[in-house]
Amino acid sequence: MERVKRPILFFLIFATMFLLGGIQNTKGLILEKVQNDINLNISQVGVMVTVFQVGFLLASLVAGILADRKGIKYVMGIGTIVMTIGLIGTGFSYTVAFFLGFYLVVGIGIGSMTVSVATLIPTFFKEKSAVVFNLANALFGVGMIVTPLILNLIFSNHISWRYFYFGVAVIIAIIFIVLQSFKPGQAAAADGQDRVTLKSVLQLFKDRQILFVILYILFYVAAEAGFLNFFPIFYTSLNIAGMSADQKASTAAYIIASFAFLFTIGRFLGGFIILKLGDRRTLVTFSLFALLSLILGRILVTNTSYLMMLFGLAMSVLFPTAQGIASKLTKQTGSLQGVIYVASGLGGAVVGLLIGQVSDAFGIQNGFNMLFVFTAIITVLALLIKTPKQEQA
Repeated sequence: MERVKRPILFFLIFATMFLLGGIQNTKGLILEKVQNDINLNISQVGVMVTVFQVGFLLASLVAGILADRKGIKYVMGIGTIVMTIGLIGTGFSYTVAFFLGFYLVVGIGIGSMTVSVATLIPTFFKEKSAVVFNLANALFGVGMIVTPLILNLIFSNHISWRYFYFGVAVIIAIIFIVLQSFKPGQAAAADGQDRVTLKSVLQLFKDRQILFVILYILFYVAAEAGFLNFFPIFYTSLNIAGMSADQKASTAAYIIASFAFLFTIGRFLGGFIILKLGDRRTLVTFSLFALLSLILGRILVTNTSYLMMLFGLAMSVLFPTAQGIASKLTKQTGSLQGVIYVASGLGGAVVGLLIGQVSDAFGIQNGFNMLFVFTAIITVLALLIKTPKQEQA
């Protein structure tokens, strides 16, 4: 790792990931309050979610290219400024048009900061990047768990959602101030800056291993998002003796919460697992674990539904481990991380349409079974993915 103050580096990575996880997981809670506050209808709420995601996807790709051309500090600085403006703007919005515009800005800021952190890790932790990715994503998970609790505390004391966004904006501003003391060094700041263009990013897809990783990320997110979004609907549709609809809904909510808990624990342990097994072996082992736990959980779902929680543990290390492997396949780290987050966004978008259409045509139980296809695909891709060292051997 280049000579840089490690406390600053760790603060930038972990504080940012914690906040990003919190903001991502509180969108629904915030929008529910916004709906009542500025009279949004349900279709406008849907537009807000879509606009946020579009901003995130566009920023992911552009931020990745800029990170390779201009340096990590440049892009992360822009991301923090944009996100601060977006959060303050949404906090002061009292009309649909203003909220829509500033919510798009928040999405752009989050996309930029996410790619910045994802580029920061492989730049300064080259061989241990998969380990640090797991730890960073664990903090993302902690943010997902803790922030909704803070938000509920705020709402229970009749404090407006606007003050929550103002408070987050202040923390983002602190991250920006800390960023000013971060000196990445000339090599990290300008590696390949004149060579990186949109055309060079498209060239990444010609590398078969990179293509395998991108497809892996896409189908991984499809499997994860499919479970989180459709398991409650699937479970309440089951005919389980002695359980009312309310009891099934309560059990499904508990399983989802337990999924998130095991998911976060798995990411904390993921770094140690990778140190023991190595990147590729971890990816293959836990992809198989995910497939087997899903099959077992589905077979026994009416009698032992809590086995489904194991799917969360199995899935926990896959995304950051794949990110770590990808970072070793090219010097265009920022561009590749941008493409990875675009693929993750597409995976989350496509799964909803696909499972929804299959469920409409053949029932929710068959729609939910599409997760077997997604998880089987990532298992096959895990077997095809090789790290550079293994390719040389």
